[in-house]
Amino acid sequence: AVHHVEHDGVVGLPSDTSFPRPLRLTQKRSKKAGLPPGTLVHIGEKRTDAVSIRVFHYDERECHEELLSGLDALNVPETPGVTWIDVGGIHNLDVIAGFGTRFNLHALLLEDIVNTDQRPKLDDYGGYGYVVLKMLYAGNERTAIQVEQVSLVFGADLVISFQENGSDVFQPIRERLRTGKGRMRQAGADYLLYSLIDAVVDHYFVVVEVLGEHIESLEESCVTKPTPESLRALQALKRDLLFVRRAVWPLREVLSSLTRTESPLLTDSTKVFLRDVHDHVVQIADTIETFREMLSSMLEIYLSSVSYKLNSVMKVLTVITTIFMPLTFLVGIYGMNFEHMPELKWEYGYVFVWGAMLLIAGIMLALFKRKDWL
Repeated sequence: AVHHVEHDGVVGLPSDTSFPRPLRLTQKRSKKAGLPPGTLVHIGEKRTDAVSIRVFHYDERECHEELLSGLDALNVPETPGVTWIDVGGIHNLDVIAGFGTRFNLHALLLEDIVNTDQRPKLDDYGGYGYVVLKMLYAGNERTAIQVEQVSLVFGADLVISFQENGSDVFQPIRERLRTGKGRMRQAGADYLLYSLIDAVVDHYFVVVEVLGEHIESLEESCVTKPTPESLRALQALKRDLLFVRRAVWPLREVLSSLTRTESPLLTDSTKVFLRDVHDHVVQIADTIETFREMLSSMLEIYLSSVSYKLNSVMKVLTVITTIFMPLTFLVGIYGMNFEHMPELKWEYGYVFVWGAMLLIAGIMLALFKRKDWL
């Protein structure tokens, strides 16, 4: 049985809401300078909309779902089962602080949640764990990459996910909970943690696919028709790959730690699935490195193509200049205004000069061809 309850007056995020943000390697953290550890300061995109809170409580037989209007309406059932609290938006510091008070979360953990410049990592706080990772996904037109930070707090029977923008990336997981498909409702909170991480990693494949399409289309233009626009596209792709690499590579360490941890929060059966996600991340990291090498090679090809094009132009100009040098000499000689000059009264002098110039030009062209300069 699935129970779906929506409270009146909810101001949440629509399912198709997206907040494209430029891929910035660093965020401005100057406003945190001098503050004591654990101080909540939101670092990221400024927003004023309401924070959405969706709660799932499920077991093998049924699933209850609620969309709350605020933290005050949150009521974690005491009945056996797993509770998933999905929070969309971390810009409201009062809400984040309220979660810390309600679930006795560490102050440093709350500080990491509201700081969107975090490196993917795993922290163990004893009775609960904390995982932070970057969610990357392509835009609707597959032309731009969007980034979002996801923080996951997991316990024995509780998982709290904090999404920076509340995007609808976890929709397949919600549908599996509602319909009871798969083994999610029969498993514990650690399997839900795996499913959330796996959903994020699956979108990495989509991003890598989009980057691969852009690289393939750019490779041909760099070889056949290099333009300044090609160079700008190369630099943009190199920057995007650098950001994707920064998001993916640390996640390998996180998943490796999750598979090797002795924490009772993770069962051996779930660690098998986490090892599979680790293999996916390694595969993505290898693909990213391949793309970086391809872009470096494409940059060299672009520079070589531009240099070859420039050399071809300079060769033509040099040949033209060299041919006209003796012709200019002849014209200069016969263009002098002396009263007594040889060949001045010749009947065929004009034809003779033209013939001499054409003969010289022909001899020079033949000489250039013989030396393979043309």
